[in-house]
Amino acid sequence: MNLRGSRTIVCAGAPPPVGPYSQAVAYSGMILTAGQIGMDPATGLIPPGAAAQAERALRNLAAVLEAAGSGLDRVLKVTIFLTSMSDFEEVNRVYSGCFHEPFPARSTVAVAGLPKGALVEMEATAGLEGTQC
Repeated sequence: MNLRGSRTIVCAGAPPPVGPYSQAVAYSGMILTAGQIGMDPATGLIPPGAAAQAERALRNLAAVLEAAGSGLDRVLKVTIFLTSMSDFEEVNRVYSGCFHEPFPARSTVAVAGLPKGALVEMEATAGLEGTQC
């Protein structure tokens, strides 16, 4: 189902979807992204370690947001999925390098597994250009 006025975002700067979903959808002044893992879109490789994967996932997320006409500075909410909560502090250090006060709302959830054996996945909701955040 496509909502009238929604727009699908396709971005070469982030890995293509590994299933039947879009990288992001823009609707009513908002952009809702799919989860981004730490896969390099050029090589298809995932670096070892939660910090490196979090950094790459954030770069992928930024690329999708920019393709939609938004950016990390317009993010309202982030959801982080971790395969181990022992990576929480390491991921927080990387995350804090990209987001500053006032911070977006955020949830962090431990999951049993992620696509391609990733340790970290992130998704975001952001405002589009011309919207108030």
